[in-house]
Parts: sequence; C-alpha cells; structure tokens
Amino acid sequence: MRYFYRRSRWSLPGLCLPLAGVMAFAGFVCFSPARAALPVGSQAPMFDAQATSNGSEFDFRLADALRQGPVVLYFYPAAFTRGCTMEAHDFANAMDQYKVLGATVIGVSTDDMHTLDRFSVSEGHGRFPVATDPKGQIARMYDSHLPLVNRASRTSYVIAPDGKVIYAYSALSPKGHVSGTLDALKQWRAAQGNASKVTLPAKPQ
Repeated sequence: MRYFYRRSRWSLPGLCLPLAGVMAFAGFVCFSPARAALPVGSQAPMFDAQATSNGSEFDFRLADALRQGPVVLYFYPAAFTRGCTMEAHDFANAMDQYKVLGATVIGVSTDDMHTLDRFSVSEGHGRFPVATDPKGQIARMYDSHLPLVNRASRTSYVIAPDGKVIYAYSALSPKGHVSGTLDALKQWRAAQGNASKVTLPAKPQ
C-alpha cells in the first residue's frame, strides 16, 4: 500500500514571511517618529470641524478661535489609547497656564463623535475641546497624517492670531508636547510685549 504525503499549502516559512511583513508595518506605524511638515512661518490652513467639550458638541472654526488669540492645535492617533490618554491628561492639567497666555487648545483625531464625547469627559476632564477628522482631511492639510492608515500622527502646532505657524513638534511620545507649546507661547507673548514697549526717538527741537 502506498502512502501519499500531501504538502500543506501553508508551510512554516510561508506563514512567517507574511507575519513578519505585518509586524514590520505595525512597527513602522507605531514606533517610527513622525515629523511635522508644516514649517514655522508658514500659513496655517483654516478649517471647520465638529467638536465636543465635556460631551457638549459644537462647530469649531479655526478662524473664529484665532480672533480670540493664539491656538494650540494638536493631532493624536486614537482616543483611549495609552499615549493619547496620557497626552490628554497633560493638556487638561496645563489648561490654567494656557488660559493665562490667552491660548485656545483643540485636539484633533479621526475618532467618531460618540467616542470623542466620552473621551472629552473622561480623559480631557472637560477642560478643552477635541474635534473629529473622520477622513483625515485636516491632518493631511497639516501634513500630520500617517501613511496607509487613517490615523493622525502625534503632532502639535502653535498658531499665532495672524494665522502663522510659530511652533511645530512631532514625536511618538506624548511627553514634550505640552511643555513645548507652552514655551512657544511664552516666547511669543514676550516678543509681543517687547514690541509694544518700543518707543520712537524724540523729534529734534
């Protein structure tokens, strides 16, 4: 009697290669540092977005916010993930400092409004709004969209009232985004104060 050995369609090497590819892609998305592509001094793209603050939804307009003062715009990959939760806590804890500096803070992700309503309450503690960018269009406008997936990179901008980008920072770690934006705002405020104190030379008698 003859026995026939039928080779499996999926051999061990055949399984390992696709798995390695998936793991490599996941590593690229999750651990490679992103870079903010909008340079300092460039004009920030205006946008409108549906947003929520402490679970109350409203229409956010960047142009309107800039009429009140500088805006801290930060992109994050996904609500309720570890890094994004830590970052939301950091921004919430620093809101008193942002208010003293006259700045508005707005977070943007591709999460839906139902998720953001909960996130703004439980992790943002109702202290600043978060906006939805379901198709990643706003993130693309700010060159803060991850490749191949509909997620934003972790990127923070400070935008002056004239619409100019005065600070841009992109890094996987949530650390440094709050301190960096606060320092940029303080420097900008100091520069505004110094400019207002400039006096013209007295006219000759």
